[in-house]
Amino acid sequence: MEGEPEMIIQTGLRTDIPAFYTEWFLNRIKAGYVLVRNPYRANQVTRYDLSPTVVDVIGFCTKNPAPMLPYMDALSAYGQYWYVTITPYGTDIEPNVPPKEEVMESLKTLSKLVGIKSVGWRYDPILISESCSVKRHLSEFEKMAQNLEGYTETCVISFLDLYQKVRRNFPEARQVPMADRHILGREFVRIGKKYGMEIKSCAEGEELAPYGVNCSGCMTIETYERAIGERLCAPTRKGTGRSACACHLSADIGQYDTCPHLCRYCYANTNAAAVRRNVLNHDPASPLLTGTLHPEDQVHNAVQKSWRDGQLALDIF
Repeated sequence: MEGEPEMIIQTGLRTDIPAFYTEWFLNRIKAGYVLVRNPYRANQVTRYDLSPTVVDVIGFCTKNPAPMLPYMDALSAYGQYWYVTITPYGTDIEPNVPPKEEVMESLKTLSKLVGIKSVGWRYDPILISESCSVKRHLSEFEKMAQNLEGYTETCVISFLDLYQKVRRNFPEARQVPMADRHILGREFVRIGKKYGMEIKSCAEGEELAPYGVNCSGCMTIETYERAIGERLCAPTRKGTGRSACACHLSADIGQYDTCPHLCRYCYANTNAAAVRRNVLNHDPASPLLTGTLHPEDQVHNAVQKSWRDGQLALDIF
């Protein structure tokens, strides 16, 4: 099947692979390929080659990198970029996320292993509630930024989006008022400068640009180039399906309805019952995250060819 090359493998737009599926992922790295079922056309399956000769960067988005940390040697041949989400919420909103203090220590360890340019902190989605006011967000954000100083140069923020799944699983959630968004954006930039961090926004358009927020996207080619120290001759593509998204579209090997964090604001889970069914259907030895191939499945190979040009790009570093 022809198409644009897929040289950036993303693991975290549909589930949290480091937190829950490290064994499976390492098995796929060892096997050299992975199969991914199309979430909208279930009988269409894509086979991605995972050889480091054709995969330029593996992108991770996780709320808990700790399970992967003992096995980082298996990823040493790959370019990597990690986003670690750390928020001030409790178990009423993030039922199965480890305490933020533990996750911050994991981010620090990760940064020491892969380098500061390969790790970003996500403080999102931002939501306002009785227990998490604007004042508390500013206080918690500064304490976290101080803790993480020297371990990341980037913090990504976004505000809660009320997708249909979010409305169903988190009915009391409300949009963050514009005035509050502007206060938070302005003050986060101030705090970020204090601790050596650039504030980027995710799928928020240019609303916060006047305050100094970088609105160019969070998973961009430039982000990956800084992480690997090379130029990538990538085609011009953007967007992950959301109209305001400015990120580079990449191949995600995860699956919806498989993340046991069960965060109430999550767009990727339909409900807890669907997650339980899929977790029971997970086999670490399978090339698919859940289930097996069926006779009616149509498997095609992704088009893959390295975008690295082999030249250091000192001007962007």
